[in-house]
Amino acid sequence: MGLLSRQIWLQFWQIVRPYLISQSFRGTIQILLLVFFSLGSSAFIIFEIIQRGEITSSLATQNLARFQRAIWLFCSLIIFNIICTSGKNYIQAQISLNWRKWLTSQYLHQYSHHQSFYHLANYSEIDNPDQRIAEDIKNISQRLIALLVILLDSLVQLIGFVGVLWLISPLLMIVLVSYAIAGTFLATFVFGKILVGINLEQIKREADFRYGLTRIRDNAEAIAFYTGESQELEQSKDRFKWLFRTINHLIRWQFNLNIFQNGYQYLTFILPFIILAPRIFSRELEIGAITQSQAAFERVGLALGLIINQFNQLSVLTAGINRLVELKNGFKKVVIAQNNSRIEFVERSHLLLNHLTLYRPQEKSVLIQDLSINIVPNQSLIIIGESGVGKTTLLRAIAGLWLDGKGRIERPDLKEMLFLPQRPYMILGTLRQQLIYPHTEINTNSESLLNVLEKVNLPNLAQRHGGLDVIFDWSRFLSLGEQQRLAFARLLINQPKYAILDEATSALDEETAINLYQQLQATDITFISVAHRRELFDYHEFVVELQKQEWQFYKFSHHSL
Repeated sequence: MGLLSRQIWLQFWQIVRPYLISQSFRGTIQILLLVFFSLGSSAFIIFEIIQRGEITSSLATQNLARFQRAIWLFCSLIIFNIICTSGKNYIQAQISLNWRKWLTSQYLHQYSHHQSFYHLANYSEIDNPDQRIAEDIKNISQRLIALLVILLDSLVQLIGFVGVLWLISPLLMIVLVSYAIAGTFLATFVFGKILVGINLEQIKREADFRYGLTRIRDNAEAIAFYTGESQELEQSKDRFKWLFRTINHLIRWQFNLNIFQNGYQYLTFILPFIILAPRIFSRELEIGAITQSQAAFERVGLALGLIINQFNQLSVLTAGINRLVELKNGFKKVVIAQNNSRIEFVERSHLLLNHLTLYRPQEKSVLIQDLSINIVPNQSLIIIGESGVGKTTLLRAIAGLWLDGKGRIERPDLKEMLFLPQRPYMILGTLRQQLIYPHTEINTNSESLLNVLEKVNLPNLAQRHGGLDVIFDWSRFLSLGEQQRLAFARLLINQPKYAILDEATSALDEETAINLYQQLQATDITFISVAHRRELFDYHEFVVELQKQEWQFYKFSHHSL
């Protein structure tokens, strides 16, 4: 993928355009101020170089009055440039930060919308979406604004210094333009595609290495129990080995690019002297013209050679934009997959599965075939069957997480349903926030929350950890059994219409599990369980028994199992 390809420019525009359209009056003023300060600082460089030549010539001619005028004008220009440069840097930082805030908000919204954070796992090309949102957006918002300012500065300087060069020597200007075009062509088509590809690979390898270390941290106890540190060490070293190779490859190509950049740049220092020397020796030009032309030649070369001089920044920026566009396309794929799903979801007051067939996504073989059941309010259902017959998959389909299938699912609004997985999710927050999750506010006082904790056999949990409003990493502080009891407390506090429990008491002893189901049975919550423990069957009225591509639905009795 070359830096000047049409696809790259379309991707740039796809990232920039929505932000420009969304700008308020304040944002527009910031952009205009940035343009003004950029024009001012670039104009200073043009006049500064002209005045530098004037100072040199006044010294060469020993003209004191001319020298004093040049110095005073030069000092005035410096004051003007301090204001413009400082203002430009401040506004540039503000625009970058505002754009990052806007982009992050947009991507976070799409990441959570339609539960894309879950469904993106189905697309192998969308690796590490967290890094793309956190790191790539930050890099793009900073680098792209900086490069756009550099582009604007270069454009102004190009116009001004081309005029200066033309007045000094048209031949010098023609040589420079030809030289810059040739250098840009070589940099773009020789280094472009290779460096963009290597930068993409480096970002991916960095993310994979960091993700592997994060998994070790999150699963530290399980790895320690298995004494699996040797295998984890080898996997981490293997990931770093690929990262090392990629960075080493990048360093070698950057070395080649640096040789080209430095050779290109230093040649511009000597060319003006070679071209203008005959006119200086013939006294056709003052000595200050050399200072002006050499500086102007260098600046025009930098402006025309923008791609050469900013190549590393451009290649990293291009890689980051490519990753953000991939993520955005991933969000679209999730929406398309949901719209193309043959499972029809209808919002009703009850739960009904009508001729529901579920497939395995890769094999497209049937997992559950033509299932039809109706669970009316205040009924309870238990789903049983051997491992691998699709019990958890059925719960995922009810939640809208499993889209491979056909049929009809009627269900209440998902806000009126609560799913309890085998390993509950513990948020990073206070105990109060844990208890009312997924809601942020529930009209329940502290005493009521403490009473519920006592009901689920966690009477001292709040006291043990400093009260209801102390923040802890609860997934590390609590055992799996305590987490499952805390999840039941959530259920009793939230009081949804329907509760879906997937082995929600697997880590509890029989007495505690029975107590929790008795608490649940005393509420108006309609609940559906996946469980293997026979002592829990008594708390369900109906049974769905799943077998390979077959199922049975019947009313529970002690003789039916």
